Amino acid sequence: MKIAQVSPIFERVPPKAYGGTERVISYLTEELVRQGHEVTLFASGDSITSARLVPVIDKSMRLDPQRQEWLMYHTMMLDQVAAMADAFDVIHFHTDYLHFPLAKKLHVPHVTTLHGRLDLPELIPLYRHFSKVPLVSISNSQRMPLPWVNWLDTVYHGLPSDLYSFESDPDDYFAFIGRISPEKRVDRAIDIALQCGVPLYIAAKIDRLDEAYFNECIKPLLNHPLIEYIGEIGEQEKRTFLGKARALLFPIDWPEPFGLVLIEAFASGTPVIAYRHGAITEIMEDGGTGFIVTNQEQALEAAGKTGSIDRRHCREIFERRFTATRMAENYLQVYRRILRH
Repeated sequence: MKIAQVSPIFERVPPKAYGGTERVISYLTEELVRQGHEVTLFASGDSITSARLVPVIDKSMRLDPQRQEWLMYHTMMLDQVAAMADAFDVIHFHTDYLHFPLAKKLHVPHVTTLHGRLDLPELIPLYRHFSKVPLVSISNSQRMPLPWVNWLDTVYHGLPSDLYSFESDPDDYFAFIGRISPEKRVDRAIDIALQCGVPLYIAAKIDRLDEAYFNECIKPLLNHPLIEYIGEIGEQEKRTFLGKARALLFPIDWPEPFGLVLIEAFASGTPVIAYRHGAITEIMEDGGTGFIVTNQEQALEAAGKTGSIDRRHCREIFERRFTATRMAENYLQVYRRILRH
């Protein structure tokens, strides 16, 4: 099958550090190539892939301060996609809703995976206008604010089976990975660690929009010997960081559409303590891959019971549900479905 994958160009594919969407696109692209499909990846020129790479820009934009015209470059990329469209059996977009006007006019089968939150009221008129565009959700929870659009399927994210190795003998610390932002609630993670007397290592990026929040609300909490802010880390560092953790703390306060770090933890054998929001109950097995909580009291109780979680079971759940092979097979079913119509 001739498949186009269309990525945002804020991060390279795969990202050097933080970047969930581009990481998933990379895993999917490489697995499709491994299975023998002819894949073309529209992404930034510094992307690393075994697929055919079509770049519109030489470097991804977030880490390049000279490139701020994101809309211009994405518009140019979508024009490239349109010019080459007839060369593909299927075009798979990951560019949010930016391509919708183009997609409506394409004669080539296409599908869009939505990677972000959909509960914002201002999105309703947009999705009513483009209600027939074929969509894939990354969790059933993500769909709930817009149940009436053209959902084809839910496809959970997946990781290469050998990306993370099982770790049976963790060290005594909690891990936090992601963004430092109000909805990710690293302040809750810090509180859990301090009340338990367990070190917390924070591997997280700070977006420009969240710098004030970090300086005012989080930075003062870091002045404690049990709390260590590491900053962004890459894939190699993350393997040891996650695998050696007693547990991953995921005390979110927003409708998380998926939570890629959850399955990265499972792949390492590391249990998770997560707040019950968004897709958490779809991805996690309460009491099996960690604990799902609704308040800090429950989180503290769960933090004291992480040793009761069978780390081997966490890895088994990953292998059963969240591999890149499983994800690619599910997307291939979607592609075949739209090819039949």
